Amino acid sequence: MTKTRLLGALLATLALAACGEKNQVQDIAGAPPGAYVKFFNFGINAPQVNFYAGAQKMTAISSTTGVEATTGVAYGSVGSGGFYGAIEPGTYDITGRIAAAVDKDLAIATVNTALADGHAYSFYLTGFYNTTTKQSDAFVIEDVLPPAIDFSTAYVRFVHASPNANPLQLIARAVAPATIVDSIGGVIAFKNAGAFEAVVPGTYNLALRYAAATTDAVTRTNVGFVAGRVYTITLRGDITVTSGTATNRPFLDNTANR
Repeated sequence: MTKTRLLGALLATLALAACGEKNQVQDIAGAPPGAYVKFFNFGINAPQVNFYAGAQKMTAISSTTGVEATTGVAYGSVGSGGFYGAIEPGTYDITGRIAAAVDKDLAIATVNTALADGHAYSFYLTGFYNTTTKQSDAFVIEDVLPPAIDFSTAYVRFVHASPNANPLQLIARAVAPATIVDSIGGVIAFKNAGAFEAVVPGTYNLALRYAAATTDAVTRTNVGFVAGRVYTITLRGDITVTSGTATNRPFLDNTANR
């Protein structure tokens, strides 16, 4: 009986030891992914898409059925609610892939780009979507954010994502406070971005003008810039559309970077 008890105690001790090893608290400390990407679907007439970096899915629409949603980031929208997605630094094929059941996961645009540690980027699906080839256009720009937050000012830049618009310059006219007129950056061509520039916090009427022009080409009124925040104003859409309500009209998108 004594041997039986000793054997039982030994087995119990070994089982507890094994269990303890199996259920130890895992060490998950370590640096988080160090590159950051924001995703825009500004491809004119483009379908809803999910964005990928290589095989890694970066944006998605939540599903309650256990099956991947057949909806994605729609035209005129930014993925993940406007937040950056984190990813390990490296070189990736970044793609916009059809979210619908038909042509599911077909890549309609691809950009091969290097994502550096500690840097932020924006991926723009753009151009005119071709319904025959099922292809669009895209580009990536680095978001060179101000290194420190200044809570007395706001920062604004202009990105040109309208495929058939000539180079343009962003002008901000203050509604409040008083009459401040800022030419933000220089004249920017398609697939390019200006630098973030400091502006007095307040409400502005925005306009785009072609080089040497005296009239506004595109406008948007009552845009608020809050102190301590960083904003990107992006031109999207077909510059030839004159309707004020058409989905593909030229439009100034305002998205906060920080």
